[in-house]
Amino acid sequence: MSTTADVGPVATARPDTGAWLHGVVRELPPDTLAELVGMDGAEVRAVRSGGLVAVVSAAPLTEYGEEPLRRKLSDLTWLESAARTHHGVVAALSRTGAVVPARLATVHRDTDRVAAVLAERRAELTAALDRLTGRTEWGVKGYVVPGALPAEADDEPAGGGGAGAAYLRRRRAQLTAKEQGQRITAETAATVHEALAQYAVADRRHAPQDRRLSGAATAMVLNGAYLVDVAALDGFTELVRALAGRHPQVRLELTGPWPPYSFVAEAPAQEAHTVRDPASW
Repeated sequence: MSTTADVGPVATARPDTGAWLHGVVRELPPDTLAELVGMDGAEVRAVRSGGLVAVVSAAPLTEYGEEPLRRKLSDLTWLESAARTHHGVVAALSRTGAVVPARLATVHRDTDRVAAVLAERRAELTAALDRLTGRTEWGVKGYVVPGALPAEADDEPAGGGGAGAAYLRRRRAQLTAKEQGQRITAETAATVHEALAQYAVADRRHAPQDRRLSGAATAMVLNGAYLVDVAALDGFTELVRALAGRHPQVRLELTGPWPPYSFVAEAPAQEAHTVRDPASW
């Protein structure tokens, strides 16, 4: 089995330069990497081993070693920028064919180690690429629709006992309406997810995002990811539209296509520093 590190126009990597792993593919069409920009504006390079290609960008260990990287990961501004750059490379790879995306902040000590990991995990990575070929990830998010749920009681319920008792009855009715609304939206989200999951090849239901992250005005009740055959995409999108009409109490939002972040096993991360993207693509 051959193991080589193709580092483009740079003949050798500096000994203090690690390799930020973006993803693994079977083949890399010519010029795919020419216009891509890696971490900190670094060149994006290919590392080949055992019939697979890993795409990496230079990551100086003074900045991306264990301790410096840990400090960077606590900086949300840096984390957002890093996630955007990483995704840009992975998305470009996904447009050429199946890709196994690496987790955000997967840094190996050098390209030789990347090549070795490709060789060691060749069977696993090849199986993942086989499973992902001809399929893309789509996201469906569901948000509460104001006014579509049972309204809180504004009128004072009948009964005696004075103003204090009336307030307690009114408050109890409001809480009951809120609990009923939460139950209805939770059941709706579960129903929608189950229907989409039956249509998809694979599915994941992620935790709903906080409003500060989603940017939505109302609460998210569904954050689903679905691996869909390209040939079945029209049917999947039509199903989303049908479910939206059937369940007006939840606004459905279809996003994609995405690289299959939700449908790969742990990316090659041996002897690497890794963290999941908190945005949960």
